[in-house]
Amino acid sequence: MVTEGAPKSRGAFAIMSAWPLLLGLAVLAVPTVVRLGRQVWSTESGAHGPIVLCTGAWLLWRMLPTLRAEAEPGNGWLAALALAVALPIYVFGRAYDFISLEAAGLYGAGIAAFYLHFGWKAATKTWFPLLYLGFMVPPPNWLVDQLTLPLKEYVSQAATWILHLFGIPIFRQGVTLIVAQYNLLMEDACSGMNSLTGLTAISLFYIYLLRRASWQYSLFLVFMVVPIAIIANIVRVMILVLLTYYFGDAVAQGFLHETAGLVLFATALLLVFALDNLIGPMWAKREKKA
Repeated sequence: MVTEGAPKSRGAFAIMSAWPLLLGLAVLAVPTVVRLGRQVWSTESGAHGPIVLCTGAWLLWRMLPTLRAEAEPGNGWLAALALAVALPIYVFGRAYDFISLEAAGLYGAGIAAFYLHFGWKAATKTWFPLLYLGFMVPPPNWLVDQLTLPLKEYVSQAATWILHLFGIPIFRQGVTLIVAQYNLLMEDACSGMNSLTGLTAISLFYIYLLRRASWQYSLFLVFMVVPIAIIANIVRVMILVLLTYYFGDAVAQGFLHETAGLVLFATALLLVFALDNLIGPMWAKREKKA
């Protein structure tokens, strides 16, 4: 009787000992999640955030029984050092309204708390869910600006060239497209960066959950997300230009503008899945021969 009850007692003790960590993380996390919902997740660039949070938490929940059974508390000094770095970043970001720093600090504090409670062995076993949850951290605006400008230039140039081939009277000045009497300024959402972040996160989740593929194939598929996202946004810009040319600016910039973004994101995601189904079996055969 004592032998059978011991594991349950250890499990109960482990749950009780986790409450201070969970409570502390909740105090930090709740206001940050609320701010993310208002400032980031409500926009097109951060729409993948709630998906990442729910699916990442679900992945950790699936692994929780194994983690509890193999839990070995991590080094307290190492965890304290990580918290000493993460918490000031969190406080600074929250105090000065830098949501990227605030979210990054929260993420670092969560990793430190996870390591302290479950240990290094558990952290290495759950490397993907922990890495995947990092996609909730929005990139800083200065980095987004640096990356989106050349992408906007390329997307607008490609869309203009293709539409010229079909006889559409369109001209380009930088990232401004001139069609008929309308001037269309390329927004950040049309650069491909928004699709790129969300597609990469969801593709990684798909690869990990369904494929369990080698890291080489996973890396290859993630790299293929980049051209797929850019091509999808070129098509999106072309659709909006055609809507503006034939139906006017009010139609293109209204409901259909947002609809085009959602449809193209879904199309790009399906292209990723189709590419995986096409190349995945061939890659698997090659690995078996090797």
